[in-house]
Amino acid sequence: MTPRPPLTIAVPRGALLRDTLDLLDRIGVDTAEVRANDRKLLFADVGIVTMRPSDVPTYVEAGAADIGITGKDVLAEQAEREVHELLDLGFGPCRMIVATVSGDANPMDEALRRLGVVRVATKYHKIATAYFEQTGRQAEIVEVKGSVELAPLTGLSEAIVDLTATGTTLRENGLVIREELFASTARLIANPVAHRLKADAIDALVRRVRALEPAGAS
Repeated sequence: MTPRPPLTIAVPRGALLRDTLDLLDRIGVDTAEVRANDRKLLFADVGIVTMRPSDVPTYVEAGAADIGITGKDVLAEQAEREVHELLDLGFGPCRMIVATVSGDANPMDEALRRLGVVRVATKYHKIATAYFEQTGRQAEIVEVKGSVELAPLTGLSEAIVDLTATGTTLRENGLVIREELFASTARLIANPVAHRLKADAIDALVRRVRALEPAGAS
């Protein structure tokens, strides 16, 4: 009988998947079956469960996974989740930004001057709300699920708060970055109970990751 893996790892699909699987391979976790099957979600033989990045903190907090990998942007939006952030893995760099349509005049300033409030479209409701409160500006946060770049082009909002890696999509839609909130990279997180009860296994995994000396690891 194949021994049960010591840890269950929540792996994000999407933009972080390839770098995550490369990292796991380098520390001795066999990801061949995950790479070969993009529809299967649970790979119990190697202790991997795949999911949307935004679901990783939920599964780790609940103990359905012992550890997981997701972006700092997800952790910032779900700051209420009780998980331990163990490592900055360095890959998947991007920035949380405020953008508007291009031009010399900033539509946010104009809206605040005329109306005292600016409409901001975003998928990151909590991050955007906190940022505009911290910067002392009245904002009406409009939550959207799809392409947020569309909002200022159609008059739904004067600005957006979104994540960007290269800025290409913003430029192609005539938007410019006005402000930067924070930089985001992939992070390794752990369930607090697993961090105590499976300390040997988690500490060993962290040591193997650190030994790789990835750029940006801390």
